[in-house]
Amino acid sequence: MQKSVRSFLEYLEVERNYSPNTLRSYDSDLRHFVSYLLSNEIRSLEEVRKNLLRAYLGGLLDEGLTKKSVARKIASLRSFFRYAKRHKIVTTNPTLTLISPKLEKRLPSFLDEPAIKRLFDSVDSSTEHGRRDAAILELFYSTGMRLNELIQLNVDDVDFSQGVVKVTGKGSKQRIIPVGRRALQAMRAYIVDRGRLVLDQKQGKEQLPLFLTPKGDRFYPQAVIRMVKSTIGKVSELQKRSPHVLRHTFATHLLNRGADLRAVKELLGHESLSTTQVYTHVSTEQMKKVYRQSHPKG
Repeated sequence: MQKSVRSFLEYLEVERNYSPNTLRSYDSDLRHFVSYLLSNEIRSLEEVRKNLLRAYLGGLLDEGLTKKSVARKIASLRSFFRYAKRHKIVTTNPTLTLISPKLEKRLPSFLDEPAIKRLFDSVDSSTEHGRRDAAILELFYSTGMRLNELIQLNVDDVDFSQGVVKVTGKGSKQRIIPVGRRALQAMRAYIVDRGRLVLDQKQGKEQLPLFLTPKGDRFYPQAVIRMVKSTIGKVSELQKRSPHVLRHTFATHLLNRGADLRAVKELLGHESLSTTQVYTHVSTEQMKKVYRQSHPKG
């Protein structure tokens, strides 16, 4: 069973180009499941039946795992057994009729337009760190890209003459996103500092990573998360203050101002339109709020 899990993970990494974070999640979920099977004296995946899966998942809920975590494990098991059936590791797929627990629909957290203005006003662009932070924040809000997409950007991915950036998303799929005027200005200011940094590090040739640490290494996710969390905390009472909030804000503001849903889907790099439709609910809730606040009989 462990050998089958390893071959599945290799398939996801090599052929499907899954991210390291996603691979770690699959690895953790499947190792836990195999451990459960062995503890119940099951030595073959062929012995797994729907009743056993239901007992396993029910036990996770009884142990206090959230419905969201259990739903993720079900998704991992579905992918794994689909692979196992295709590669003739099992003759039947026991997950076909497995039902995921119903999750509460939570609307994504986002900043309103006044808060976004305060956000950028709060950044001190008179310092190198401030100009770098401003470039990162402007790029997040201008493009809606994910954290990992921003981290992986290289210098050549930004086309200042065309006003676009090439982003490599999930599954190594690339897309071209327009970049707004303010973001381009912030990027140009940062690029000057970046050039000095590379020169100070006595690099013989131009480094590829766009965003660099003071030591000249590629900027890392934790540093971006800390910066974004701190900056949002200065201007908003939101509990969630991650880079993803800026992605949500990007999509919500576009739809609030009349952008086409399919266009927003392409900009965000979503596989399905249903994933993007959550932002229409955000826009609807925002309209209801404005109506209640503004209408005399609201």
